[in-house]
Amino acid sequence: MPRRPEVFVRKLTPDEAQRLVKITRTARDRVRLRRAGIVLASVQGRSATEAAAMFAATAQYAREVIHAFNTQGFAALDPKWSGGRPP
Repeated sequence: MPRRPEVFVRKLTPDEAQRLVKITRTARDRVRLRRAGIVLASVQGRSATEAAAMFAATAQYAREVIHAFNTQGFAALDPKWSGGRPP
């Protein structure tokens, strides 16, 4: 099976990088913290597989987070909770 091409986060401005570091330090939501950590690891040059291993996630999940961040920006870090079981 051929190896998938590596995915990295787009080039960030200094303000975006600083905001990302702040999120990883202050986030109380685990989903937001994990996603921000994966993006930050990608900014530092780590592959999606390496970033996923750091946060006990799958490589596919890390790729999805990176792709979402590249298209949606910081909105991609927020969890999308559904309404739950219908009445």
